[in-house]
Amino acid sequence: MEQPGFLATLESAFARWLVAPIDAVLFFDVVFWDNGSEGEIKLPIVVGWLVLGALFFTLRFQFINFRGFRHAVACVRGQYSSPDETGDISHFQALSAALSATVGLGNIAGVAFAVGVGGPGAVFWMVLAGFLGMSSKFVECTLGQKYRVVRSDGHVSGGPMHYLRDGLAELGWVRTGRVLAVVFSLMCIGGSFGGGNMYQSNQAFSQVATTFGDVAPWLGSEGGAIGFGLLLALGVGAVIIGGIRRIGEVAALLVPLMCVTYVASGLLILAIHAPAVPAAIGIVVREAFSFEAGLGGFVGVLIQGFRRAAFSNEAGVGSAAIAHSAARTEEPVREGLVALLEPFIDTIVVCAMTGAVIVVTGAWNDPNAGKGIQMTSTAFATVLPWFPVVLSATAVAFAFSTMISWSYYGEQCWVNLFGLRSVLAYKLIFLLFTWGGAIFAADAVVEFGDLMILGMAFPNIAGVLLLSGTVKADLDDYLARLRAGEFVRHRAREG
Repeated sequence: MEQPGFLATLESAFARWLVAPIDAVLFFDVVFWDNGSEGEIKLPIVVGWLVLGALFFTLRFQFINFRGFRHAVACVRGQYSSPDETGDISHFQALSAALSATVGLGNIAGVAFAVGVGGPGAVFWMVLAGFLGMSSKFVECTLGQKYRVVRSDGHVSGGPMHYLRDGLAELGWVRTGRVLAVVFSLMCIGGSFGGGNMYQSNQAFSQVATTFGDVAPWLGSEGGAIGFGLLLALGVGAVIIGGIRRIGEVAALLVPLMCVTYVASGLLILAIHAPAVPAAIGIVVREAFSFEAGLGGFVGVLIQGFRRAAFSNEAGVGSAAIAHSAARTEEPVREGLVALLEPFIDTIVVCAMTGAVIVVTGAWNDPNAGKGIQMTSTAFATVLPWFPVVLSATAVAFAFSTMISWSYYGEQCWVNLFGLRSVLAYKLIFLLFTWGGAIFAADAVVEFGDLMILGMAFPNIAGVLLLSGTVKADLDDYLARLRAGEFVRHRAREG
């Protein structure tokens, strides 16, 4: 879609005065090898920070991503829940709200961006990052529950802005905790405007305009972008006014429906291409460890996989801890175990399936397939000609669900910094960015989204590393009581 003059000017100002300065400060690269003819090999420091943090937590908690999986499923089903426990929403609703923020267009467009830049091998590193990220989700969401508070309006509030401040204060790091909490809050607010909002609006409009552009040419005009953004902002506004309970209810309805529709379509394509699936897996694994483009090419594939996985499942970023803090439970570890299911569903299941479809259909190697969500749409359309229409509806639903959850994340951090009375101002700014996302080109929006969301990892992982010892003690105590039969087990009942 050609960018009209007014929008191009607006986007240029956005990229120059907002994205570029943040990029220079937060997303700088570390050159760890200059190999002459192949050039420098650079690693974005935030990617290394996320990977090392996830690896540390996996080892520190003795592969809790494996050990706690079965019990996590039982908790989501409500087998250890009581309606009398403190909180605003159920385990299932908390998981759905957090998933609605992660299972979104990052799974559709983000995977395609990673494959487009890094090749099929990026899918392998995305899956590995998702596995390690399960441990990061466990520890940060446990801390979110452990240090949550009840606000003056009676609602529960928790997340990194609380456990960084209060948890580190208990360890004697009072000033450090306060600084990290403020930095995280600012980055989270920016993330709610960028990756959790603008990116979703942008890719949803891109898919709708591409799919229906022939029958409705006005969609490709400046007025089409403005009108779509306005309608999406009105829909999001109607939900976020109701707070976390309304968000949890809508997410609990949308997320299962979206996932089933999208995954079922993907599995159908893989079934039709069943003979080619083993070869596609071979391509992914081979390309993941390929040195055909030199060591720089190998590192580039690895970085793209981890970068897109981090943006997709947000493990280590700390955002999901805000949603899980609102769950009804008196056991912080239990909610942490529920949370580790997110990267499994988001990355290991949904992202891996998207990547497999893109590879097995050959869309990754098709110069006419486009990039981002257009590549995914092209891949699905090779087998299901009607799928772009379904994907358009799914893209809007994914974008909508992600935005309502991220509005809650940003709102909690806004309240932490500016107080309850200013919540309306935040919501209005958020809706303005919803509109803005539809009118900007993808490159500027993707860059801004990555910067803000991945930037949250710096203060979050620093604090979680310092607090990991308390979580380890809580986990050992919880598992000991579980083995001793101290928890009453009920019939599955949540939903």
